[in-house]
This record gives sequence, structure tokens and C-alpha cells, in this order.
Amino acid sequence: MPGEILEIKVHDGPARSGIYAKKETPTLLSVNELSCCSDQPMPYDVPRELAQWSVEETLKKAKKFEAEFAVIHGAKYMDLRIKCALELENLGHQALIIANGDQLMQRPQDLVQLIVELREKLNPNTALCLPFAEAYSLPLLAYMGVDLFLDSIAKYYAYLNIIMTPSASYPLDQYPILELDLEQLIEYNKKTLQLVIREILANIKNGTLRNLVEQRSCASPSTMSTLRILDKEYSSILEKYTPIH
Repeated sequence: MPGEILEIKVHDGPARSGIYAKKETPTLLSVNELSCCSDQPMPYDVPRELAQWSVEETLKKAKKFEAEFAVIHGAKYMDLRIKCALELENLGHQALIIANGDQLMQRPQDLVQLIVELREKLNPNTALCLPFAEAYSLPLLAYMGVDLFLDSIAKYYAYLNIIMTPSASYPLDQYPILELDLEQLIEYNKKTLQLVIREILANIKNGTLRNLVEQRSCASPSTMSTLRILDKEYSSILEKYTPIH
């Protein structure tokens, strides 16, 4: 199966910067750019039997469709998630989307465990994509090893009349920061995401991404909890990629 391979150029801690589909990573993608296999979606908090069925059906569909991206399912069960990811990789898929991203963002323990285990067990050149991440969370996600993000949240938040900034998201009915129509708000939110991606890339190149991560992690309790869990429970992973001077 033909597909793009992520070519890693440099590390800053666990974060990676490289080239994927002629784009410098970490990068922001449009949903319209994705060629994705059919999958079997499943809510996050379901009985194991349903999660197992979702994984099996997703793998069956992934064998039938030649597409660049495939989706990692398994609901809240980490072993099923890892199994799904490894089998999708064995089928030749080199870009994997983490399902239930919005729910994972509210579960710091699960989020850290999943991303760390995926990065440790998958081929380094397999790209990970986490959709529906807010702008302030992108630095931390990139720091943990996520390579690709989607801009669909920009449109979704615009329909909810929410404006995105690098450090927070504001409902405009409560925080009338700017007067924007729907299309202007969509474009503004996309530009915010693009700006944060540029910040991440610049900080990786300068070896300062950790500083940006700490600044932005104060934006929400869940993001701060994610960083604390990463530091406390996975310090060996961070040390693995941190040069000793």
C-alpha cells in the first residue's frame, strides 16, 4: 500500500519535527486533505465487548480500502488501542488518527498513557494525528509526540460562536473580544491554530519547546494535569530524549 512516511529531522525532548507529505511537522491539516479508511466508530466509555468489536471491524475495513490514514479505535481500553494501532501499521498505514480525541483530552491519565505507549511501540516514522485539539493544547501534544492536527475544530467552534486564541477559547457572547461574522470567525480560528503550529516549530528548532509547553499548560486544569502526569510517571521517557550537557 503506498503511503507517506514521516521523515524525522530533529527532536526536542520527545517532540519530533520532520517532513510529512512535503509539509514540515508538526503541522495542521484540513479534513479535505485526508484519505482515510472506513472504520467503526465507538463512544469512549463502552463495555469491552463493544470496543473489541469496533477494533475488529475497523481492521477488517482497513484491509479492504487503500487509504493513507487509518483510525485507532479501542474506546477506553489501552490494550485494544495499542493492538489496533500495531495491526493497522502492519497493514501498511503510516498515518494513524487517534479516535475520541475530545474525550481523551478530558482524561489526562488515559491521554498520556495512550500517546506514550503508541510512541514507544509504533515505528518512529509512523505519524500520529489527534483531531479536535484546542490551540493551547497543541504544544503539549506535540511535546508528547503527536505530529498532525486537524483544523476542523476551528469551524466547529465558530458555529458555537467561540473564538480561539493561543492561550484560551472564549464564547463571544460572554467575552465580546471581536465582532466577526461566521466566515470571519472560522478564518480567525484557523489562523490561531496555524500561529500556534508556527510557534511549536520555532521552539523545537531552538530547543525551547518545553518552555512553551509550561506556559500554555496553565490554560486549563486538564492540560496542567496532563503535564504533571507526564513528568511524574513517564520521566524516563522524557530523559531518553533529553541530551545531557
